[in-house]
Amino acid sequence: MIFWTTGVLAYVIAVFHRQSLGVASIEAAARLGVGAAGLSLLAMLQLLVYAGMQVPVGVLVDRLGSKRMLVIGAAVMACGELVFAFAGGLLPGVAGRTLIGCGDAMTFISVIRLVNLHFPARRNPVMVQLTGLIGQLGAIASAVPLIHSLRAYGWTPTFLGAALLGGVAVVLLLAVLRDSRPHHAAERPGLKAAWAEPGTRLGMWTHAATQCSAAAFLLLWGYPFLVQGQGLDPSTAGVLLSVLTLCGMVCGPLLGYLAGRFPFHRSRMVLIVIGTTAGAWTAVLAWPGRAPLWVLVLLVVVLAANGPGSMIGFDYARTFNPAARIGTATGIVNGGGFVASMSVIAMIGLTLDLSGGTGLDAFRWAFAVQYPVWLLGAVQVLRYRTITRRLLAAQPST
Repeated sequence: MIFWTTGVLAYVIAVFHRQSLGVASIEAAARLGVGAAGLSLLAMLQLLVYAGMQVPVGVLVDRLGSKRMLVIGAAVMACGELVFAFAGGLLPGVAGRTLIGCGDAMTFISVIRLVNLHFPARRNPVMVQLTGLIGQLGAIASAVPLIHSLRAYGWTPTFLGAALLGGVAVVLLLAVLRDSRPHHAAERPGLKAAWAEPGTRLGMWTHAATQCSAAAFLLLWGYPFLVQGQGLDPSTAGVLLSVLTLCGMVCGPLLGYLAGRFPFHRSRMVLIVIGTTAGAWTAVLAWPGRAPLWVLVLLVVVLAANGPGSMIGFDYARTFNPAARIGTATGIVNGGGFVASMSVIAMIGLTLDLSGGTGLDAFRWAFAVQYPVWLLGAVQVLRYRTITRRLLAAQPST
């Protein structure tokens, strides 16, 4: 338990680093001399690096073990914050956020590997959900405390403090964490075998189809949709986004318990999450005029199940892969989810640009781009569920 606790603490600090740009966006624009496009570039590059590193990091976690990767990740993020603390233009800012995205990519997969190797199968889904839930404390810590520090001490001292926090994580990981020895080369089937496993692809499509809608809503498009499209005042829109996060924290352990208690019904849970999400969006987008507040509340409550539902994908990676390639399989699953999320974010933005406005009708067309993603995801989940069940049925009984 102490190893998991240490790993989760490292993940909390990683989420803190990941979210630190969001609350410093006004100060960053002034210090780096960039506008909205420049800030968007910083955020998207960080996410692109994170997504692109998932599979390579998964392979390295299997080869080097969780402890080494967590230490390297914490150190890289600390270096990124150090660069960001002294950045005075766009290029140093990009370098700092790229390092943070790179180190962040090493953290979650490494912690999930710790969970997979140190907890029994039935408890594993709950522990994965708890890992994601506790990690959100990093987002909370990056809000009010970081804002206060920026106002009280300024840019450089604030981000030097963030770099120091990364250094503390390195020392803690070195002192406390113990890792299972890496597998010998003959025991590492690697990327090709992990990708060839239908259960890995079932996990990847699960993560992609369930994560993308809530991620696009929370990361970028939810707030402007609620304010500009639905006409809510900013404070009410902020409350709805908070409700989404809080409901997700409640839903996570419950869905994790159900996935562990009824492992043969996990795909059914995934399809229910996809179906209810599509249904809630249909109610909002098809509503004549602006949707009433209770319909929007229903939407965010349904979206709250997206994050916990996507975690089932990691459980598939654990179930269908041996310990020697859990990290690689987890990287494939996580990478698929982030690629889908970034694709939905980009398609919504492109549709809004093509429509030439941010009114309600423009948002309706923009958010309609989610339907093909849900349909494709549901079809692939059904496809790989059928394949995995067929393979399990063909295995000789012992």
